Amino acid sequence: MPTTTHPRADEDHETLLNRELSQVDLMRRVLELAADPNEPLLERVKFCGIVSSILDEFFMVRVAGLQDQVLSGLSVRSPDGRTPQQALAEIRASVLGLTAQQAALWREQLCPALAAEGILIGGVEDATEAERTELQDVFFRQIFPVLTPLAVGPGQPFPYISGLSLSLGLLVRDPEAGEERFARVKVPEGLDRFVAIGARGLLVPLESVLSHFLPRLFPEMEVVQRALFRLTRDGDTEISDDADDLLEAVESDLRKRRFGAVVRMEVSSSISSDMLMRLTERLGIASDQVYAISGLLDLADVAQLYSLGRPDLKYTPWLPYTQRRLAVSGDGLFEQIARRDIIVHHPYDSFGSSVEAFLQAAAADPQVVALKTTVYRTSDDSAIAPALVKASENGKQVVCVVELKARFDERRNIDWARALEQAGVHVVYGFPDMKIHAKTTLVVRREGDELRRYVHIGTGNYHATTARTYEDVGIFTADPQIGEDIADLFNFVTGFGRPQRFRRLLVSPFNLRRNLVERIKEVADAAAGGKHARIRIKCNSLTHPEVIEELYKASQAGVHIDCVVRANCSLVPGVPGLSEHIRVRSVLGRFLEHSRLYCFEADDRRDYLLGSADLMPRNLDHRIEVVMPIEDNQVRNELESIFKALLADNCQAWELQPDGVWKRVSPKKNERRRAAQATFMRRRERARRLARSR
Repeated sequence: MPTTTHPRADEDHETLLNRELSQVDLMRRVLELAADPNEPLLERVKFCGIVSSILDEFFMVRVAGLQDQVLSGLSVRSPDGRTPQQALAEIRASVLGLTAQQAALWREQLCPALAAEGILIGGVEDATEAERTELQDVFFRQIFPVLTPLAVGPGQPFPYISGLSLSLGLLVRDPEAGEERFARVKVPEGLDRFVAIGARGLLVPLESVLSHFLPRLFPEMEVVQRALFRLTRDGDTEISDDADDLLEAVESDLRKRRFGAVVRMEVSSSISSDMLMRLTERLGIASDQVYAISGLLDLADVAQLYSLGRPDLKYTPWLPYTQRRLAVSGDGLFEQIARRDIIVHHPYDSFGSSVEAFLQAAAADPQVVALKTTVYRTSDDSAIAPALVKASENGKQVVCVVELKARFDERRNIDWARALEQAGVHVVYGFPDMKIHAKTTLVVRREGDELRRYVHIGTGNYHATTARTYEDVGIFTADPQIGEDIADLFNFVTGFGRPQRFRRLLVSPFNLRRNLVERIKEVADAAAGGKHARIRIKCNSLTHPEVIEELYKASQAGVHIDCVVRANCSLVPGVPGLSEHIRVRSVLGRFLEHSRLYCFEADDRRDYLLGSADLMPRNLDHRIEVVMPIEDNQVRNELESIFKALLADNCQAWELQPDGVWKRVSPKKNERRRAAQATFMRRRERARRLARSR
């Protein structure tokens, strides 16, 4: 599948790649997975849909922000030197190519492959007479009652079009009076996108069903034109820095979001010029905000197909492993953590028998006096909220820091916060101007005449659902200094005062960026002195200009640098004289790589770090993030094995070239296939078999 290059904005900024274009490249890599015949068919379908989901959020946030800059009249260049106008133009060209590839993949590869497996997708015209009779019955019983045709005319203004909803735009004519009116029919969002009919289970897109039965909605009228369209609206949240009631401010902003400015309109490529003009004029949309799609709009809905009962077309189900040290009950978990640190690697290790069990044990243990945790994103099926409620009912001091501004999870977090407050939990909302992105839990336990702190620090959210599909790492520790640092951090977030000097933890925006830069410089100094020098980084995004500049300097000093960056990367690797010792790769597969790990090697010293922070300005300068240095040798060995497996992956990895192109890695001749995620699963299966044999 073809990739794109990123032209430099100008000679003065040729050392950075554009963040937004890098994000489009991520979508292109996911699309390559969807095109990979080595992946199970329904997994390929899911990857195809994921591209659309990522694209929606990209327009709602990143593109909307650039359009706001243009409308404000500000001529602000991004770190790579582009103006907002330049960036928008290049994004449009890149996205048009991406969506054309996606539509062709769905139409020419995935649909025929699904048909070969007996999963038929087609229009009403593909149905037999018997199937059409059944479809008519389904339409009148399940679809027709929820439809609302909205015509435009005297006393009938142009309807409000909600974001991310499919609509049929129609031109309807009265054959007797000769009058024509525009009408809109919203494709119901509460129904499945594909309607299954007949013994062969033909799957007909809902909009195709609506289009076929339009005469029932407009009796004795003639439908002259029809076209499917879909709007994307500005979905970013901006909260005033001086908001007195943060919860109320977020709720108010969510109400405004429904009516955000239009940033994109997707239309079926068959739309007439007349219909397109009507829509753009009524909605105030510029021509460069229109994206014509050849085929299905909103391919995110193909996720419905994944629920089909075809396990033969999916990955083999994965059962997370419970480590021997975690297979304990009661206060045994605290005894294990007190003995030495425990590392868990999700989803290979069970979230339920580690993180959730930790909170449940704290809630039930009569020796626990306090429980404090942070919630950035969580899920309805999580055991965390019930554990917090139980702890409160058991008379413990319980504090939950809920980040109300977690983008697109604001409503869920508001509901969680209110439920916890009603149960007696002390709920804190953080700061209006700074998100709390740290993943930390603190348990204070009475042991004899002393109070001992137990801590969990992770790279991922306390989210039971995503813990099954997101790769993350977490540490359980009873280290006294780590415990004191976390206690001080919670006191800062919930109280009023300046944070004290942290003993061991690296916390943004206070000491994290400075510490990371200092460590890079120390490794560079070692290289300059002819000593062993190496840096390894695993993160989601690498875009911080200062960090990138220091990595360039380290490369020039002779430091070998390996970066595993899942999503956005502004660093340009492999450029002679600039970054020739830097290699950047991205690993994509069954699980979403989400952990943030760092390793700095200078002479005989090797420092490992893990935490919540990516290498972006927002994370290092404008959020509360926590990164923990790792001292335990067993934990360090586990982190080392993670780095080695990712850097050895030769079938689900892409490497970034000096010209900005991502190139997929493939096994060399006579080289066995090595997929990092499969390696981690095999290791847990071996451990499981060993445990059973004992």
